[in-house]
Amino acid sequence: MKKVGIVANTAKEKAGDYTQRLRTWCLERGLEVFLDKGIAQAIGAGPGYDRKQLAAMVDIIAVFGGDGTMLRTARAVREFNVPIVGINLGAFGYLTEVNLNEMIDAFEIFRQQGFLTEKRMMLDVTVESEGTVVKKRTVLNDAVINRGNLSRIVEMETEVDGKYLNTFKADGLIVSTPTGSTAYSLSAGGPIVFPQHDSIIINPICPHTLTNRPVILPGEAAIRVIIWSKEQGATVTLDGQVFHTLKSGDVMTIQRSHYVTMLVASPHRDYLEILRSKLGWGGLPAGLNRTV
Repeated sequence: MKKVGIVANTAKEKAGDYTQRLRTWCLERGLEVFLDKGIAQAIGAGPGYDRKQLAAMVDIIAVFGGDGTMLRTARAVREFNVPIVGINLGAFGYLTEVNLNEMIDAFEIFRQQGFLTEKRMMLDVTVESEGTVVKKRTVLNDAVINRGNLSRIVEMETEVDGKYLNTFKADGLIVSTPTGSTAYSLSAGGPIVFPQHDSIIINPICPHTLTNRPVILPGEAAIRVIIWSKEQGATVTLDGQVFHTLKSGDVMTIQRSHYVTMLVASPHRDYLEILRSKLGWGGLPAGLNRTV
């Protein structure tokens, strides 16, 4: 690790202070530091670089913020396969595994011992309207069809690998990666899927028929959804950040992307501990015999 990039959500309190702290620590140890445009200008450290430029120049990118900042960064740098480490400035943050009080210790470990990365699958999402592609994006978490301001449920005719699965009549439909299983899908009653799994989750939101349950598909599955609605106003939301209005007859296709996100694993805790912490699960009771 010789070149470090830093991205920060400048709307977060103390983002500038912590960026300066990490930047100073890196420079004192002979590491080169490159800053994203937003935080560079916020702390008066020059014009900075856009995130694609940054990704092409560095060995690792440190992201100060919450999951939203991580998702934006992952999409922006997906072509470069650069490792990303999240440093949590938010309140929750499944993707920001390093806490602020661990930051310097974690980077000392990365500098001396290297770091482990986790390969996270991404999805390519395409929206077609009247035979024309109107939106195409790659996501790390999910694509969500929502009825928006409609008063009626939306019908979503769904195929998997060219074969009819079901017409979901619901408030919406979530198609997520294992990484996204702990985001909106979890709130909608979906399963927690370990991020190492190669799978895609389809999860209807408040389905009209209660037997419509979440389905876990193989990672190579190709999903096609046709939206049917008598009213206008349904939307698709990509990673909770990119929006597009849908009309009846629009077609959405989702499949595994050849891009992946490389997340740096925390040197202080594993995924099970992160789950326990984020979900508020209890620890092991004192005195419990682990072998029983």
